[in-house]
Amino acid sequence: MSETTLTTLTLRDAVRRAEAGLAAASGLGLAVNLAVVDAGGHLLHFVRMDGALLGSIDIALRKARTAALFRAPSGMLGGLSAPGGPCYGIEWTNGGLVSIGGGLPVTDPAGRFLGAVGVSGGTAEQDVLIARACTAN
Repeated sequence: MSETTLTTLTLRDAVRRAEAGLAAASGLGLAVNLAVVDAGGHLLHFVRMDGALLGSIDIALRKARTAALFRAPSGMLGGLSAPGGPCYGIEWTNGGLVSIGGGLPVTDPAGRFLGAVGVSGGTAEQDVLIARACTAN
């Protein structure tokens, strides 16, 4: 039997990445919800900034999970899942996906997938900028 090594984010790394996202959100004058999930899409760390909309908690979690399950930005599902698109209705699968920007995969320097982040509270473009701050660390 061969030994398998699972590569994923650690709690310490998740907290560090979330702090980078919080700094980016503060710099934009936004209050957001930010979720970090492991390689399996399971919640590792979550932060809700003071004043962040309660309705965006679930969106941040689903953006992170979407990015993890597809190992791609959550926004890439947007065009694919639009009416008439090849994946129309995909948001109803996997317990609910989100096809707007703000969820990004996290990789190590060698390009190995480690997990994902999801941000919600600004526009999709602002959420992507904050998520990029999380993935840059």
